[in-house]
Amino acid sequence: MNAVNTSAQSRFHSVEAATENNAVQEQAIAVFRGPHQPATDIAAKVQALETLLTQAASEFDSIALASSLAAEDNVLFDVIARLKLNIRVFSLNTGRLHQQTLDVAPALQAKYGQTVAWFEPQAAAVETYVNTKGRDAFYESTALRKECCGIRKVEPLARALKDAKAWVTGQRQAQAATRAELPTREFDVDRGIEKFNPLADWSEADVWTYVRQYDVPVNKLHFEGFPSIGCEPCTRAITIGEDIRAGRWWWEDPTSKECGLHNANLKK
Repeated sequence: MNAVNTSAQSRFHSVEAATENNAVQEQAIAVFRGPHQPATDIAAKVQALETLLTQAASEFDSIALASSLAAEDNVLFDVIARLKLNIRVFSLNTGRLHQQTLDVAPALQAKYGQTVAWFEPQAAAVETYVNTKGRDAFYESTALRKECCGIRKVEPLARALKDAKAWVTGQRQAQAATRAELPTREFDVDRGIEKFNPLADWSEADVWTYVRQYDVPVNKLHFEGFPSIGCEPCTRAITIGEDIRAGRWWWEDPTSKECGLHNANLKK
């Protein structure tokens, strides 16, 4: 896999936690947000975020945050915990995640006293795919990659949202071309429930400003050149100037890089 350039890598290598060194965090922002993307009024955005999540929790008695344990999702986790909102939090353990990603869940529990529920793929489906297609067959074609995502992510998500009336994501418009027109609220046609994207208009700088101000735990990989983190074999570090999600399925067309959890993005 490609790696972040040597100078950037050396800056991030020694970082132990998001709140440990603000200077290093500023460097991370510089790498991830790219040039000419100033931070906006974070106080106003936090107020709007808190209002939206509070209203969502009040409107729906069964609502869940689907967390990838990335910085964006941890911002949402922080708001949910601080405001004591009745929004359950779950994550999908695909069986191919980085250890650094798995380590975020206990860090969140230690800070907030709230656990993350894990949903895993069906073992039989994974075994069939590996035995018939190959463990890493997803490199061979987009179809095989999406089949793997379907087994490891889409099907577990369906189980996680089985009784939910609405769900929340950490998606942002600035993350990818497929998300450029992402609304704050939409109806998820695939699952027949309401869907909230409260950080839709947040920039990378907004996210990291919040992380610093509220001392939010984050994945250590963010400081090694990984602004967007998925399964280990499908994620690489990026270099300065690259798109935030350039490291996700980097061998595919960037205009169609979605895993199946957010298919509506491809229809816009």
